[in-house]
Amino acid sequence: MVQVRAGAYDCDVLVIGGGIVGLSTAYAITRAAPGTRVTVLEKEPGPARHQTGRNSGVIHSGIYYRPDSLKARYAVRGAAEMVKFCAEYGIAHAVTGKLIVATERDELPRLHALVQRGRENGIQVRELGPAQISEYEPEVRGLAAIHVGTTGVCDFVGVARQLARASGAEIRYGARVVRVDRRADRGVAVLTAAGEVVRGRVLVNCAGLHCDEVARLTGDDPEVRIVPFRGEYYELARPELVRGLVYPVPDPAFPFLGVHLTRGIDGGVHIGPNAVPALAREGYGWGVVRPRELAGTVAWPGSWAIARQHWRYGAGELHRSLSKDAFLRAVRRLLPAAEAGDLVRAPAGVRAQAVLRDGTLVDDFLIREGARAVHVLNAPSPAATASLPIGREIGRRALGMLGAL
Repeated sequence: MVQVRAGAYDCDVLVIGGGIVGLSTAYAITRAAPGTRVTVLEKEPGPARHQTGRNSGVIHSGIYYRPDSLKARYAVRGAAEMVKFCAEYGIAHAVTGKLIVATERDELPRLHALVQRGRENGIQVRELGPAQISEYEPEVRGLAAIHVGTTGVCDFVGVARQLARASGAEIRYGARVVRVDRRADRGVAVLTAAGEVVRGRVLVNCAGLHCDEVARLTGDDPEVRIVPFRGEYYELARPELVRGLVYPVPDPAFPFLGVHLTRGIDGGVHIGPNAVPALAREGYGWGVVRPRELAGTVAWPGSWAIARQHWRYGAGELHRSLSKDAFLRAVRRLLPAAEAGDLVRAPAGVRAQAVLRDGTLVDDFLIREGARAVHVLNAPSPAATASLPIGREIGRRALGMLGAL
């Protein structure tokens, strides 16, 4: 049995999770309080192996998110900070701008609502007609669009590596947490799968796809369950068809942005993602099934509520997953010139989506506190964009706990 011993601390703050949010937290803590000892435990052999390293690399503007939400505030602030951080450390990035394109008349009211939301969030947008769309993207067709100039792309894995270096924290890779002993009067002790015991005064849970499990190991009830959704991508064989970033008008009932076109920093164009249930927390393909994790998802009442409420949307996503032709039809709504041979399978990602018991998809970042613990329980996109201000907020809470001890 792993136990906390009074006075025997390996660090002041123990961070579980070496994705961009966990590493940003370590960076923020050591910047705000030099001399604070921080240890980061990451189960993979390197940083940013899951959500951080398996997305389309977009620096989001913040236009989609409800005004005054954490997502809106941190994405707008974080986008500017991310560009500055990349420039300072020589990390590949580009501010490309993006188009959000309406291809059907019933999308026009939602497009106009996005214009208003962007203005409320302090984002400059330009409204475009069909001819103006062609000025930005000659091969893209639509009834109307908006141009968002602050959107960009960057190498988020490179950002995570730099955060790890600049933080001065001790980063332990290959350190999968299997047990946590948390004592309110003493601190936390963590046992790893390799048999190591690491003791800290305060725990920060940035475990992403496993954050709810870590919260329960700590003894706290997260009141949410992570339901994993796989996002599948294609690479465009003719990248010259797309100059920058092109998005459809999203459905506000869902946290997913729909199949979009993203020219990355390497010049290639990603197409996707869709959103289908994953059969494991790290289920990057239909062949990856982990029965215990799948049983946990199925047993959560919220999973069934999602299925009842959104079965029609889910059926469409499944069809696009199983049928390349169906995926191509979604692409052609924006890019009519695309052909079947243009779509080349690319690596998938998995979104860690927090779901409440009643089936509500948590639509904002969710950070909760327990005794000597800070849990980040929902940090999907745009968390990479917003990682610097998110890290400061988590760090502020952890340092506040340290100061109160």
